[in-house]
Amino acid sequence: MNPTEVRLNADRTRLSVTWDSGAITVFPAALLRQNARDAATVRRAADGAPLPAGHGLSITTVEPVGNYGLQLAFSDGHNRGIFPWAYLIEMKETGLVPETCEARSDGLTKE
Repeated sequence: MNPTEVRLNADRTRLSVTWDSGAITVFPAALLRQNARDAATVRRAADGAPLPAGHGLSITTVEPVGNYGLQLAFSDGHNRGIFPWAYLIEMKETGLVPETCEARSDGLTKE
């Protein structure tokens, strides 16, 4: 599965990825921030330290990382997380992401 489009909603709290299958996965900013795989976030989780709360969290920048994935920066100042496409697909397929839709000519329908 490969991405064909990436969009942020108006308040920048959700990232939508349209896949070449036609499915659209909506990733809440808080979920992405809590599941970032940079060393500091992984270490905090391993140590049992609380991760930043998601209330009011937004995505401030989205940058492509070649054909590999995206680098996201968040309103809490975190900007080290790279999200490979494979990891985003894994989040989708394991049920971490609450909203996946199928693109249809008459709109979007939840899977």
